[in-house]
Amino acid sequence: MKNKLLALSIALLFMSQPVILHAEGNSKAGKEKATACAGCHGENGNSAVTNFPKLAQQHASYLIKTLNAFKSGERNNPMMSPIAMGLSDKDMADIAAYYAEQKISTNSLPVLQKDEDDDEDDSEDSADASEDIKELLALGSDLYRNGVLASEVSACIACHGPFGEGNRPAAFPALKSQHADYLIKTLIDFKSGERSNNPENMMHMIAKKMTEREIKAVSYHISVMK
Repeated sequence: MKNKLLALSIALLFMSQPVILHAEGNSKAGKEKATACAGCHGENGNSAVTNFPKLAQQHASYLIKTLNAFKSGERNNPMMSPIAMGLSDKDMADIAAYYAEQKISTNSLPVLQKDEDDDEDDSEDSADASEDIKELLALGSDLYRNGVLASEVSACIACHGPFGEGNRPAAFPALKSQHADYLIKTLIDFKSGERSNNPENMMHMIAKKMTEREIKAVSYHISVMK
């Protein structure tokens, strides 16, 4: 019950955030304009490299907000910032509309890497690894839905929805089926303060209380949400 109240309090906080409105984009025009994005994010927004985020099925409102953050310098990235600087508001709306219409690909079950000092895998080691990933996924599922009351880590469900679908009017991103590696890096960046462009710096306040295992667990769980 206390965990549910914690999630509810965070949800109510974000309900007070203003709805973000953007002009509707043209997805057909956006497909042409997104050609330069395919190298990192994939032709249809499903990146092959797990360090680059999938953009397919992402809310246009969030994508526009993110591009504007790169353009204004609110977020800095040696690759994205120069690209965003050359985009007009219409370009951003069109590109975002295109990616929002694409279907995100699913991910296979994460595989935990053995320590470098371990011997080669045998059947028993593989079984143990399978149990470990199941434990991590269970921990991630519980954290996503309930948070961690003892350390005041808020439940992800409050802002990103029960199925990782996000919140389009508030420009909170959809998370389901995102690459685990990208999610882990994102949470680490929020935890360290390297990334802070979110309402009330809420993600930093949450991530800084998370352990490395919790970050990995919830990222793995989100990566297999459909």
